[in-house]
Amino acid sequence: MQAVGRKLPPGMRFPHRFAPALLAAACFIAVSGATRLLLALRPDAAFAGGVGDWTRIFIYGAGFDVVAACYLTAPLVLWLALVPNRVARSWPHRVLSLVLFATLVFAALLLAISEWLFWDEFGSRFNFIAVDYLLYTQEVLGNIWQSYPVGRVLIGLLVVALGCAVVFRRLAWQAAAAPLSWRAAAALVAAWTVVCGGTLRWVDSDAKNFSAYDAANDLAGNGLYEFFAGNYRNELSYDRHYATIPLPEAMDLVRGALGAQAEGTERHVRSPRPEQRLNVVLVSVESLGAEFLGSYGNAKGLTPNLDRLADESLWFSRVYATGNRTVRGMEALSLALPPTPGQSIVRRPNNDTLFSLGSVFEDKDYAVVFAYGGYGYFDNMNAFFDANDYRSVDRRAIPSTRVQHETVWGVADEHLFDQVLDEIDREQQARPERPFFVHVMTTSNHRPYTYPAGRIDIPSGSGRSGAVKYSDYAIGDFLAKARARPWFDDTLFVITADHGANARGTTRIPVDKYLIPVFVYAPKHVAPRRVDRLMSQIDIPPTVLGLLDFDYYSKFFGRDVLKSPVESDRAFAANYQTLGYLARDRMALLHPRRKTEAFRVDAEKNILQQIDDPQLVREAIAFYSSASYVFRNGLYRDEEQTPPEQRAALVRGRPGG
Repeated sequence: MQAVGRKLPPGMRFPHRFAPALLAAACFIAVSGATRLLLALRPDAAFAGGVGDWTRIFIYGAGFDVVAACYLTAPLVLWLALVPNRVARSWPHRVLSLVLFATLVFAALLLAISEWLFWDEFGSRFNFIAVDYLLYTQEVLGNIWQSYPVGRVLIGLLVVALGCAVVFRRLAWQAAAAPLSWRAAAALVAAWTVVCGGTLRWVDSDAKNFSAYDAANDLAGNGLYEFFAGNYRNELSYDRHYATIPLPEAMDLVRGALGAQAEGTERHVRSPRPEQRLNVVLVSVESLGAEFLGSYGNAKGLTPNLDRLADESLWFSRVYATGNRTVRGMEALSLALPPTPGQSIVRRPNNDTLFSLGSVFEDKDYAVVFAYGGYGYFDNMNAFFDANDYRSVDRRAIPSTRVQHETVWGVADEHLFDQVLDEIDREQQARPERPFFVHVMTTSNHRPYTYPAGRIDIPSGSGRSGAVKYSDYAIGDFLAKARARPWFDDTLFVITADHGANARGTTRIPVDKYLIPVFVYAPKHVAPRRVDRLMSQIDIPPTVLGLLDFDYYSKFFGRDVLKSPVESDRAFAANYQTLGYLARDRMALLHPRRKTEAFRVDAEKNILQQIDDPQLVREAIAFYSSASYVFRNGLYRDEEQTPPEQRAALVRGRPGG
């Protein structure tokens, strides 16, 4: 290597110095290509594409792999370019270069394993969800550690990376010490900067989306590149990225659909009957997709308590989750607002003092509580609920003597429910005449799917089925204990889910996986029956308030399904960037870059047949753009039931949301 270097002009010797970076880039590209091939062989990545589609997948994929390799190796390139020749000849520098090479190889292998596991969970390459989870390393890393043999995997990857370093040690050792002129160093750094800067300007993640099949588009990407693209799209401006219609037209359409008269979506909700000041306990069960319940056709017997509730409750059987993350469920069940692209409002700035289900109950002099089995800093839950008229109760409030089992996500559901019973009892003892509203968020139906032993006939940690059955057991135990309380007869229990278990983050919404149950159980007040009306999570708050015959000023985008005409039936189902709108047997999808689609939908079989339906698309645009507008401009603030004619002046005096 050195002999060859002496035969070249000084300005041409720089390729030798950068051999470790080029080798690392080559290894990364090779690992990325192998990852793409292995993912393509997965049964859940299959699609009906031809040779042309597969060719494009690997051509586009190779391009994104090269771009990602440039980013990944940029620090090593910069180091090799800036280190003086005298230092470059030293053995510590050579060792460091070899270590950095091995580290980059290890990182490439770790990324490949992570992508495989991420596809297992979400059916896609890295995206906004991966970025979102990275902010909560304790919970996420704890979950991974509890779910997989992490130690053995890391040791195996380290052995492979060190093996690559051994194979290339002679070349890397000699190349790291090769002399380099400052002109050559400056030229290469400049070239590398131009390449990286140019790709930031001219290369876009959407360039790989050539196919109607999500799997094909995902395979054509690169995990590292998609991760940072997801970070860039963390919060998406609706007006900038999505199709729009004139705002007055959008707001008029939404106001007409909701029966609103004032600015924004304000309207006065009245009932001909006196208000019922009943207690309300709203339980959102982690990942409780309808497909697990016997009442929806599951034959495994996982949910005997919930199936019994289906017969004894007001059962809403066609309810769709608005998203595929817990924060989306929290947003829908508290704010009754269609999901806006990117971050959930639970995680955004200016999300305090909003009009919410809790604010309505608080204005009616209810005790309002949000209870979570984990630590409420996760997903900003405590901060959000505390700022919106709830009192938060999380893992810190649960005595250690009560906890027999917990995971990194939180305590076992039965311990959370026992804490909720204690919180209610304390509220009742302090003010017996004051009703309460408690929103409970469970955690047990989540990987690693572990729970206290001896509760059900499925061993702890054996998979999702056991976690579902344990969650069902905990709900049955909670209701049995609540029946012994004096407040039970005057309480509405609303059992639903935060989202489905398999509603994955794709550009097409798998509507069958967004279906969730809603049971309203109050034997003394609500007659059992089944309601098959199309609705989504945002319709739950106004429907519950309607059951109580509340008289209040509402800003909810959801509607009381029991008091609304069938022709108003609609549902919202979205992921981090695709916004879905269902009406009748049709669905409109709104994508970034102002792309829109419409389909005829068989929700049970998740069959989509593309159609042309401009009116459906217009409705979807109106609802989603209006939701974004009212939040961004402070029109979704809580004015504590001030009449609409006085509310506009208050809104104008506040900062935008």
